[in-house]
Amino acid sequence: MKRTITTANTPAMDRSSYWHEAIARAYFPLNLRFRSPGDFSGDLSIWQLGDVSLSRFTSEALQYRRLSNHFKTERDEHFLVTVPARSEVYFPQCGKDVHCNPGGFILERNHEPYEFSHNEVADLWAMKVEAKALGGRIRQPDSFCSLQFDASQGAGGLFSDLLHLIPLRFDAMTEEVHATVGQQLVDLLVLAVKGDERTLTTGNSTVCEAHLTLIESFIRKNLSDRQLDPETIARACGISMRYLHEVFRDTNQTVGSWIRDQRLEAWRAALKDQAYHQSVAEIANRWGFGDQAQFSRIFKAQFGIPPKEFREQTRAGRLAQR
Repeated sequence: MKRTITTANTPAMDRSSYWHEAIARAYFPLNLRFRSPGDFSGDLSIWQLGDVSLSRFTSEALQYRRLSNHFKTERDEHFLVTVPARSEVYFPQCGKDVHCNPGGFILERNHEPYEFSHNEVADLWAMKVEAKALGGRIRQPDSFCSLQFDASQGAGGLFSDLLHLIPLRFDAMTEEVHATVGQQLVDLLVLAVKGDERTLTTGNSTVCEAHLTLIESFIRKNLSDRQLDPETIARACGISMRYLHEVFRDTNQTVGSWIRDQRLEAWRAALKDQAYHQSVAEIANRWGFGDQAQFSRIFKAQFGIPPKEFREQTRAGRLAQR
């Protein structure tokens, strides 16, 4: 689905309120401050890619403010990934400021107050993604909201390139392809963030946090290994078993429970993805679980529905977002 919103056909006196409502529907509630409300103009296009929303908008100078009262009753947490194509944007959150220029991108957390502004005519890409889609793959993604990441090369460059290609190909894509492309955007975003060395030492991170990031990366790459256990992980990461458990102590999870949760999320994503044509048993086996009956019990306990039924209802569009 694609939506297009423009102030072109709106009377000048109504444009600021029209844009205010349009932004709230596209992203979430914000307070807007216009430099010149009567002269304001803006255009917004939105492409839905499964659970990911991609948008591009141009507008006159503007300030957006996210206040605590905006999200007190909101249940789901999201991140906005903003990629300026023209003009610098200013983004302070959690006491840290970042100025992002074309060629970079930033993360914005919707469950913390922030300000977002540009003093010139702006042309921006924005991707809205669920926090849980990042939290299971990037440790403390909210700690990276004070950084500008590179969108000109490497995984960040591919992420930016794909943004520009999607509108050109969108109408020829099926809903299945839309969802797959949305997931690919998230994959490239994760690679770009994790590939930045600063993510090991940002904010309150320590040597322990750096080790935890490396350990989690190893676990994710080896989820299909049924023999994956603390001893294997410690040996592969060059640390002792005792230190491995100490590193996990502050996460309020054991190594085993974290592996289980990662497998559950991998199973859930695979069951939702229409590109996966394997049976439920094959998917369970792929992610390191050979006993289908036990897999079904664990999955139902976590998500409230058996895996086969979850797959059928999700792909038919009848299951509410979980």
